[in-house]
Amino acid sequence: MMNPPRQTGIVQDQRYANHCTGPDHPECPDRLEVLQAMMQEPEMREYFRDIAPRRAEKEELLQAHSPKYIRRLEDTEGRDCTYLDQDTQTSPFSHETALLAAGGICRAIDLVHAGELDNAFAMVRPPGHHAERSKAGGFCLYNNVAIGVRYAQKQLGLRRILVVDWDLHHGNGTQKCFEDDPSVLFFSTHQFPSYPGSEKFRETGKGNGKGLTVNIPLLAGCGDGEFVVLFEKILRPIALEFDPEFILVSAGFDIHFNEPLGGMQVTPQGFAALTRSVLNTADHCCGGKVVMTLEGGYNLQGLQESVKAVLRELAGLQVTDIGSIMAGADAKMLAVLLWRVRRIHGRHWKTLEQALKNGSDLEPSITERLRETMARIMAYLRS
Repeated sequence: MMNPPRQTGIVQDQRYANHCTGPDHPECPDRLEVLQAMMQEPEMREYFRDIAPRRAEKEELLQAHSPKYIRRLEDTEGRDCTYLDQDTQTSPFSHETALLAAGGICRAIDLVHAGELDNAFAMVRPPGHHAERSKAGGFCLYNNVAIGVRYAQKQLGLRRILVVDWDLHHGNGTQKCFEDDPSVLFFSTHQFPSYPGSEKFRETGKGNGKGLTVNIPLLAGCGDGEFVVLFEKILRPIALEFDPEFILVSAGFDIHFNEPLGGMQVTPQGFAALTRSVLNTADHCCGGKVVMTLEGGYNLQGLQESVKAVLRELAGLQVTDIGSIMAGADAKMLAVLLWRVRRIHGRHWKTLEQALKNGSDLEPSITERLRETMARIMAYLRS
């Protein structure tokens, strides 16, 4: 048996299936069933360490949510069905499951921070990145990543944390939690327009957190190359300048090319390349300390294949050539995006400011091409 270069932990537990969302709901227990089956495949089962979750403590929840909202979720315990919004509901054991999801991430952060694991992936549900301080939304109850960030800061003493969100939908809850906090860098790629409608370029943070929220709304149709270029040309230089001590990833697999709720074109190889990009950045900043958590992704086969690719990349069982992935990107579309993001964020990040001045990654005919493209996507650029 080959020993993988990295020790990767997996948060998983049968109790995550106890959050029942009703017939035909996309965020269903089947999502974890296919992942658990994948983990039993011969090329997977020997290489990962199980992480037993725990329930999040009330004090940990209060770092990201209001007391009133926590009581609201507690009141759903034992009730057959409570609708928190039009597409977010609970069942009798949903609150306990949500506590295990948030606590599972905290447990993974503990082990990676202590050096017992190199990185980890939390196969938890319900997802979390849409949950705001005082309300649920988008299938999310507690904001798992936000709770994990505050746990790492309050309990482990970490000062700077990077949150990467590649879900199809903008992580509005996570952004709102940290948009005025200079200790957290939030980076999000997401489909525009799409739920929840808070995906604007110019949402860059508030107060002391100005410039530490980086939103890149994308039109449908972006695939492996486009995403990886953005991670390498925007996220990586910003992250290196920010110098995080830990990286958390809201890993949504609804940017998969067969996703029923989306319009992106990312393949399992693309997810592996995104993971490799994050790992390379983490190796330079924080000793490779990365914890990923499951957010969206509702095509079961696509979810299974894509999570498998991510896990094999995390463990070092494969090393994806991100250069070859980037070579297949749409250069014309990316020229506009890179120019747009650098123009907005160059004032906050020296590396982006210099790249904008140098015109790096832009072809000589960029001025003419921008003029042609601006007319077609003016509404997009005004967002």
